[in-house]
Amino acid sequence: MPRPAPFLLATLSLLCVSQLFADQRPNILLCISDDQSWIDTSIAGSQAAQTPSFDQIARRGAYFRNAISASPGCSPSRAALLTGRYSWMIEQAGTHASAFPKKYVVYPDLLEEAGYFVGFTGKGWGPGNYKISGRTRNPAGPAYQKRKLKKKPASGISNNDYAANFADFLADRPDDAPFCFWFGAMEPHRPYQQGSGEQAGKKLAEATLPPFLPDADPVRGDLLDYCREIEWVDQQLGAMLKQLEVAGELENTIVVVTSDNGMPFPRAKANNYEYGIHMPLAIAWPTKIAAGQTIDEPVSLVDLAPTFLAAAGVAPAADSPMVGRNLLPRLTGVQKQLTGGVYSSRERHSSSRWDNLTYPQRSLRNEQFLLIRNFRPQRWPAGAPQVYKKPGMLGPMHGGYHDIDGSPTLAWMVENREEAAVAPLFHAAVDHRPAIELFDIEQDPGCLHDLADDPAHAKTRQELEKQLNDYLAKTGDPRLSGSGDVWESYPRYSPIRDFPKPDWAK
Repeated sequence: MPRPAPFLLATLSLLCVSQLFADQRPNILLCISDDQSWIDTSIAGSQAAQTPSFDQIARRGAYFRNAISASPGCSPSRAALLTGRYSWMIEQAGTHASAFPKKYVVYPDLLEEAGYFVGFTGKGWGPGNYKISGRTRNPAGPAYQKRKLKKKPASGISNNDYAANFADFLADRPDDAPFCFWFGAMEPHRPYQQGSGEQAGKKLAEATLPPFLPDADPVRGDLLDYCREIEWVDQQLGAMLKQLEVAGELENTIVVVTSDNGMPFPRAKANNYEYGIHMPLAIAWPTKIAAGQTIDEPVSLVDLAPTFLAAAGVAPAADSPMVGRNLLPRLTGVQKQLTGGVYSSRERHSSSRWDNLTYPQRSLRNEQFLLIRNFRPQRWPAGAPQVYKKPGMLGPMHGGYHDIDGSPTLAWMVENREEAAVAPLFHAAVDHRPAIELFDIEQDPGCLHDLADDPAHAKTRQELEKQLNDYLAKTGDPRLSGSGDVWESYPRYSPIRDFPKPDWAK
């Protein structure tokens, strides 16, 4: 089968730009939080999440207003970032808690082969089983996890002393070797210490309430606890930046700050809606990238791996080509505008349906619109409403929905689901969805007003559907070739729940 054109174009782009930067091998520091939507930084306007370190990187380089994750779940999103390939292009690694085939080369390995000193702390790639595929270490690199906090700021925060582990990594680095470090914060992944946001001095009125969540004190309090953990990540990043500054390394270090998928609330994480895939992203490299840039065009997190390789003067693996775009021409002013849309996908998230079935989605995001294709609309998007508590004993109705992280917000919405102000938001989070959804994200970032059947948007729908389907076909998505059930066959290496068999499966 001939290799699709995007592979060749991405490879040529990397080879050309690698000559431009070959004389300046930068260090690379990636900070990736766990479950944070784009809107929850102070530079984006949040009052509850103060992120001076993120803001510093954004102002010292480029702030991306439309950065899109390859998946609304952590494991496939991280695998896509590491390989520079969309999630449907990496087999088991494109779904949650499965394997990571060794044939898909990751950028830390390529940089290490080129003389970079590589490591990570916190959460690398995962959850999943990388050893089953023959890998001897986490795809993010060798682990630096020994240093622990003597006292955690809140019970939900990891005891990993990220900044101290980064210091150990720098101390181990050979003289004159450039480094590539992955700081994978565990935060703001749940669970949270309930009330920790208010205990830190935050006010309920400061919470940025997404349009799809009801305005209630338990929800606002939950959002404050989430923001408290975002601030902890930012503080740890700030400590790392200070270490680099003291060492005289900050100017020639590419610092990238982002997240893997959206906030862990109903209709956000594990959904291809805006709050599930729209990420914070800032990139600084003072010796090469002009400060004060704001980039509005959509970019994908799959663009990061080829960007890192180009900056280091390293070619991608010929047998594991990348489709992500090298962003350096745009960041350095060689290219004035990025064109085209970016894509996201979802298969299995948690164990949330009978027979461990997935909820397959693909989406296309451009500057104004988000088009989503739901391949199995008969399945429950947030998971089945009921789950077996033990064999033969069903739990309560609305006790399922396990593709939504358990939380005070979800519990409150279930309890108050019949109230007039809550009912439409509850049903938007858990009910069945049509095969095609279309949203104007400029007017409706909460993705509550589906335009797919609006005659005024018929042409837009037709054009975006064609663009999405053409790209999926060109890049070999099994969902387009009639072999999409392969996604149901990949083992899950995390607990599996038991659900009643649905009527449509009989």
